Amino acid sequence: MKSVNGSDRASAGDLLHLVRSGRATTRGALQQVTGLSRATVGQRLDRLFRAGWLREGSGNPVESPLGGRPSVRLEFDDAHAVVLAADLETRHARTALLTLTGEVVAEHGWPLRVDEGPEKVLDEVGAGFGELLRASGRPADSVCGIGLAVPGPVDSGTGRVVQPPIMPGWDGYDIRGRLRRAFTEHAGAPTTASAPVPVCVDNDANLMAYGEQRAHYPDCSAFALVKVSTGIGAGVVVDGSVYRGIDGGAGDIGHIRVPGVPGSAAALCKCGSYGCLAAVASGRAVAARLAAAGVPAASGSDVRELLAAGHPEAVGLAREAGRQVGEVLATVVTLLNPGVLMIAGDLAGTPFLTGVRELLYQRALPRSTAHLEIVTSRLGERAGLLGAGALVVEQLYAPERVEARLAALGF
Repeated sequence: MKSVNGSDRASAGDLLHLVRSGRATTRGALQQVTGLSRATVGQRLDRLFRAGWLREGSGNPVESPLGGRPSVRLEFDDAHAVVLAADLETRHARTALLTLTGEVVAEHGWPLRVDEGPEKVLDEVGAGFGELLRASGRPADSVCGIGLAVPGPVDSGTGRVVQPPIMPGWDGYDIRGRLRRAFTEHAGAPTTASAPVPVCVDNDANLMAYGEQRAHYPDCSAFALVKVSTGIGAGVVVDGSVYRGIDGGAGDIGHIRVPGVPGSAAALCKCGSYGCLAAVASGRAVAARLAAAGVPAASGSDVRELLAAGHPEAVGLAREAGRQVGEVLATVVTLLNPGVLMIAGDLAGTPFLTGVRELLYQRALPRSTAHLEIVTSRLGERAGLLGAGALVVEQLYAPERVEARLAALGF
């Protein structure tokens, strides 16, 4: 381990990481893992105690492997701050107030069209944050960070969406700055704060994958989630970290062209190309085919309701869409060799999943699927929110970030 000052000694941030991960939860264990002296461990832990980030556990003490008195267990203090998270879909928004360990304190959802543009949408999200804080009785200065999931590719370095097909007016927009201002205006955050609240922005499928993997598949080193709603996108988590590609474009499988699919040559995608997977197999595409057959449907959420009611034509089209997606996923599975492939979104039901399995197992080599588990979402509509909250916490409490934050606090 290296601290921010370049020494080969573990920093206070490293000690906090060891406690949070469960690798070392007593003073003695920290000494053993890091090689630091008892006095140095004590000094660095004292900084974390003064910041309110660490506490002594009230449960049973830890027995020492060397005998002697049991040791007091150290715990990450998840009560010292909260996180705000928002998940934007094409026609709906959700906000939540979360603890640092991902428990939902309060949440709210309402209709909101992402194509109304960033000014209006982010102002409404900021207002939603203010309502959550007031309803929970939490002050604005208890918020340590904000996470936002958006239905488009995001450059993680800048937090800006890059050429999003279904988000007109958002390309290159300063989402972080606008959401921070909306939070300040609607939540009563102090405008003179020396350290503005951090804002993390990422693609919705990425954050859904991150939330699901951390919550239910923490031991899966290669995890893939495919969201099939108005559009189609994928999130990939490798060795516990989101894989984003060079500029946030990884996982954009909805724009893989699928020649040979009936009607694909005439299927115009939102990106301007013909024959994209999203144009023939997304919730929007299925809704359009249902509408053409006289069935009232305009979006993926409408298709979801029809599927829940067992509508025969919707069931048939969802299965067909699953087969089309399964053909593309055969390549994805061969390339990534994931242990878990999760299907999420409006179409993530039995008919669609059946179609995916039919084509995926036909097209992919048995070697690629021998240890593959194909499942549906377990967190449901909360997946993006929980993933956004987890991303904020992991970034804020990363060892190098901890050192900078402690220095800013004067500890």
